[in-house]
Amino acid sequence: MSRIGRTPITIPAGVEVSLDGNTIRVKGPKGQLTRELHPEMNVAIEGEQIVVTRPSEQKEHRSLHGLTRTLVSNMVEGVTKGFSKGLDLAGVGYRAAMQGNKLVLTVGYSQPVEMVPYEGLEVEVPSPNKIIVKGIDKELVGAFAANVRAVRPPEPYKGKGIKYETETVSRKAGKTGAK
Repeated sequence: MSRIGRTPITIPAGVEVSLDGNTIRVKGPKGQLTRELHPEMNVAIEGEQIVVTRPSEQKEHRSLHGLTRTLVSNMVEGVTKGFSKGLDLAGVGYRAAMQGNKLVLTVGYSQPVEMVPYEGLEVEVPSPNKIIVKGIDKELVGAFAANVRAVRPPEPYKGKGIKYETETVSRKAGKTGAK
């Protein structure tokens, strides 16, 4: 049995969960999420818990068991607490700003890079070198943060670029003089 898959998900107070075939809807104080789950996975609501079981011990079912449970758990956590991802900008003249609903990044290119956040996401810029992406869908928060980071990934020689706040950039030694 999958250790992750067999643990039941507790439904907190104020969260409504409904199943319609292999479609799950989770509604909570922060919003509503809907997801189509794999048709072979068995998801059931038993009292105040959601239980995910697999039909057999095949390799595909074993791998889908933990995944399905984690996806449902992330939906429940998203509508109650929400998710956030922080990004830091490092480099001389590198800065971020919000102009209306667009995130504008000045990161060493000839033109500023403008990015529109995905539907349902909130982007904050508390200081010119910090970006916070918030939302209820963990997948969208991570995808948008990865797209922002991809504009100028951190480089190992001077450490310039956009990195996650939890990320550490391993630095390399520069050139040495030739004799």
